[in-house]
Amino acid sequence: MMETIEAVILKGIGGFYYICWQGREIECKAGGRLRLRRDFRPAVGDLARVELRGQDEGLITDILPRRSFLLRPPVANIDQLMIVASEADPETDPYLIDKVVVIALRQGIQPAVVLNKADLRPSPRLEEIYRQAGFPTIQVSAQTGQGLEELRRLLKNKISAFTGNSGVGKSSLLNRLEPGVSLETGAISRISRGRHTTRRVELFPLQDGGYAADTPGFSSFDISRIDRIPKEELEQYFPEFEPYIGQCRFSGCAHCKEPDCAVDQAARQGRIAPSRLESYRRLYEEMAKRKEWQTN
Repeated sequence: MMETIEAVILKGIGGFYYICWQGREIECKAGGRLRLRRDFRPAVGDLARVELRGQDEGLITDILPRRSFLLRPPVANIDQLMIVASEADPETDPYLIDKVVVIALRQGIQPAVVLNKADLRPSPRLEEIYRQAGFPTIQVSAQTGQGLEELRRLLKNKISAFTGNSGVGKSSLLNRLEPGVSLETGAISRISRGRHTTRRVELFPLQDGGYAADTPGFSSFDISRIDRIPKEELEQYFPEFEPYIGQCRFSGCAHCKEPDCAVDQAARQGRIAPSRLESYRRLYEEMAKRKEWQTN
């Protein structure tokens, strides 16, 4: 009788999926029922039901319901998204951070901001913006080890994915956090765009419990679908707006150009970071340009 287990898919390569069971890597194929579903395929992070067939082979017979799913890159059941940013070269645009934060919150994923390269240039401006917005925010250095213990505590017993603009040090951080991972890292290009080095999504078990994944940079992240969010829902993905919702002069205030807007007043008084309100307005404008049928 074949043993059936439940395990997390750690990586997928060329139609094969890999899990870890009792300290060994198991190569799995998807069962026929799963292969026939054109609208669905197993993804990294999925909790899979697997029939073991020998010491190192298995058959995926079912995928358990997902808590969350990012389409691009395809990764499931992420508890938190670690957005790696920096005010050192290549400096991160807060607008890109805010786009990714909205995507994470919409999927029920907790965003956290990890400010790398603190040894080269600390990031007090970004730290203030995202602490004020209520997100976990840590100053770290992959080179010196600053802040890594705090980061380990945040990752413990959770499934976390790292993203950020290319060259900001995602892979370097994971290499430092988990010796032996040996992810490929790349130098920053001369035109300051960074160099993308992550080729695929893969989950790595962490010594303190949990898993972490290095994902492609912002340019490959699923930010292209953000304008499919109805513009009326956008304010709920800026949690620091919540105390001021309903206090504006006009009901249904878009917080863009309306007079006596409580959110605008809070930003002018420093209770909301001006860059966050600016990002909200840029995103709202993008969403407003789409027709209703295009948001489905």
